[in-house]
Parts: sequence; C-alpha cells; structure tokens
Amino acid sequence: PVSSTRKPLLHEVRQTLLAAHIDVILEKGFTQLIEATRLAELTTLYSLLAMVDALPKLRVCFAEYIKRVGAAMVADVEKERTLVQELLQFKEKLDLVLSRAFCANEQFSHSLKEAFEQFINIKQNRPAELVAAFLDSKLRVGNKGSSEEELEEILDKTMTIFRYIDGKDMFEAFYKKGLSKRLLLGKSASIDAEKSMISKLKAECGSGFTSKLEGMFKDVELSRDVMASFRDSPQAQQISPDVELSVHVLTQGYWPTYPPVEVRLPQEILELQEIFSSYYMSKHSGRRLQWYPSLGHCQLKAAFPKGKKELAVSLMQTMVLLLFNSADGMGFNEILQGTGIDEKELKVVMQSLACGKVRVLRKEPKGRDVADEDQFFFDDEFKHQLFRIKINSIQMRETEQENEQTTERVFQDRQYQIDAAIVRIMKARKALSHTLLLSELFTQLKFPLKAQDLKKRIESLIDREYLERDPAQAAGYRYLA
Repeated sequence: PVSSTRKPLLHEVRQTLLAAHIDVILEKGFTQLIEATRLAELTTLYSLLAMVDALPKLRVCFAEYIKRVGAAMVADVEKERTLVQELLQFKEKLDLVLSRAFCANEQFSHSLKEAFEQFINIKQNRPAELVAAFLDSKLRVGNKGSSEEELEEILDKTMTIFRYIDGKDMFEAFYKKGLSKRLLLGKSASIDAEKSMISKLKAECGSGFTSKLEGMFKDVELSRDVMASFRDSPQAQQISPDVELSVHVLTQGYWPTYPPVEVRLPQEILELQEIFSSYYMSKHSGRRLQWYPSLGHCQLKAAFPKGKKELAVSLMQTMVLLLFNSADGMGFNEILQGTGIDEKELKVVMQSLACGKVRVLRKEPKGRDVADEDQFFFDDEFKHQLFRIKINSIQMRETEQENEQTTERVFQDRQYQIDAAIVRIMKARKALSHTLLLSELFTQLKFPLKAQDLKKRIESLIDREYLERDPAQAAGYRYLA
C-alpha cells in the first residue's frame, strides 16, 4: 500500500538529496544568501534542513558567519568612527533574518547573542569607549534630523550592543565624561533623552552603576537654585549690570576627575570668582571651592569696525581675546606669558581663533599650524552674517591625552576592586588554593580579567601582608588578620 511506503521513501529521498549534501550547501551558498539578505531562499533553506534534523549545523554556520564578519568590523581601525553605527545595522539585518527566515528560533537567537559577545570583546575596552562616544554624538546639540522618537529608538538599539560589552566600567567612565561636558557646556540636545538613557542603564546594571550619573543631574539642578539665591544676595549687587554670572557647584565624587589648571585669569574674572566665593562661604562655612577654568565658557561682546558681535567662547579663548583690548597685535610667546595657559593647549586655542572657520584674529604668517614665532592681530576686517557666533566647540572635543587618562583611571579602579575582592574572599574562607581563588574572582568581578593580572594583585597583597602562602598546600594562600 502507498501509505506504508510513503514515509520510508520520503526519508530516503531527503537523505539522498539533502542530508548527504548539507555541508556543501552551507559551505558554498549560505554566506552569499545572508550577505544579500535573501529572506525567501533562507526561509526555504531553514525549512529543508529542519526536515533532516540539520538545524544545529545551520545554527553553527550562522554563528560562525556573525563572528567572522563582526571580528573584521571590530579589527578595522580605519572604521572605528562608524563602528557602532555599522554594528547596529549588522544586528538589525541579523534580527530580520532570525525573525523572518529562521522562525525566531530561540536557539538561533542564543547563538546570535553568544557570537556578538565573543567578537565585540576581542578588543577588550575599545568598543565600550566607542559606544559611549556614539551615544555622546547622538545626545549632544547638533545631532540634526532626529526627532525625540527616533532618538529614543537609537538609544534602545544601542543598549543591545551595550549588553554584549564586558568592560561596562570603561563605558561608564567615558559616558560620564561626555555627559559632564554636555551638562556643563549646555550642549545636551534633550534632558528628557538624557534621563531616559540613565533609566535604561539603571534597569540594565542597577542603581550602583548610575548613582554618580544621577548625582551629576542633581548638582546641575541644585546649581540653578544656588544661582537664583545668589542673584538676590547683597554680594550680587557688586557685579556690573552688563555682566551675567553663572556658576555650577559640583560635588567632586560624582564628576570625572579634572586636573587642576594653573592659569593667569584676567582681573575681571578673578573679581567675579571672589564675589561668588564670599556669598557661597557665607552659606556653607565648612566647604571648599576649587575653580576649574578649563570647563568655563563665556558670551563676549565684541565691537568690530564692521559691526558688533556676540562670541560664544571657552574661558581659555576669553583670556586670549581680552588681551587684545590693550594691544592690536601680540606674539605667541607674549600671549603665553599673559595667560599662563599650557603651551600645547594654547596652540589649539590660537588655531580655533585664527585658523578655523570663524577667524576673529589674524595670524601672520598665514597657515593652519601655530608656531612660537607667529604674530596675531585683532582682525578689523572681520564680518559675519550672524550676530551670535559660536567658537567654543573645541571644549567638546576629546583629546588623546584625556582619553588615555580616563582609561588609566579605570585600570586603577579595577586594581582596587580586585584587591578588595581578594581580601573579601580570603577573609571569609581563611585559606584557599590558587585555582579556587581565581575561580571565585572570575565569578565576582564583572570586567574583563586575565589570570596574570590577578596573580600580580595576589603578589602585591602578600607583599603588603594581607595574605601569606599556605605552608599546608603548594599553591594556596592564607588570610592574615
């Protein structure tokens, strides 16, 4: 009868036409299909392989493709600036294939997650830094063409990439640095979007991860209240009606570490600092104020022969421009002496004022670079169609030195966390073998770890007499109370 032969016949056909050729089909055809997002053909492939219980092979092929393409993207130094955007597009394409061609198979979904986690952490800390930089570019003023809804969607998609990253402490350090500049320089595109992003991070990583970020917002809001109270105070009456002062009072523990900068501030600015300090100390006698001129910015009124303008500049740029109230021209070394700004930083400031898009100073000889022998002059030919002109964008740029310092601070913090974890474990267990101690540390610590780094920290704690080698076991340690 037909019914008795149908099943074995179909089984034989599938084995002969399909099962015997699966490796060749996947090897020669899968990459081309997924590269071109050929959903119809991929759906057919999935259905056919399901008939011969070969989906595990397809799943391995899918994961290998993700790892291969992803590793090449992460390794390409030339494309670092666009890496996060490309990863989002890659993930979107894979999600489409997963939902439409692979029936949203849970095991395939798990393979996708594992493959992403593997390739994205090949360069341990760099992707964390790049995701923070990508979010900074989306959350700051000037991100044209994105509505609130589109921005929210980008944040949600970026969170999926964030979940795959091991070095979340590195992300937090760079994200905090970007957030601080957006808040202090008034460059945030949307406070609602900022708070939404912090809520997402809190939901993902817990309140401990976001407590400092939330503290930064509180400081900004409290500073508004402080300034409202200051404007009603007798001290504020000492300030000229032409001058408007705004001060952010920051809690040191919440914000990134900014190195103190020694500069020669103009007398006008020193007087304003003194007036505010006397008001603040009258309200909070036990506190100490430390000023950070590198974060300051100003609106300067400038009278050019061809029209009055208002210039939005950093405090460093302001210090340079105010020198030209008493001289039409100055040499670089004179400006260096007059401001006390670090030579390398001053060259960047002079470039922004004399070599950028908006040139309020004239440099001789002309050129993009600034040399010690250069002369600078007030540009009496300056004209611009706008009344308010921004020249303060250099403060938003991250220098390589700043990035290195941030990375170094994260590594330093990790060392403290490793030391604390070792002491905590050994205090509870009293004695442990080297292997078991390492196993506990890998379980407890959330950032990327190498066994040799842990070994160095154990050696350091032995030198400082927190631990000792256990005479009872060759590779073991004992806690010293």
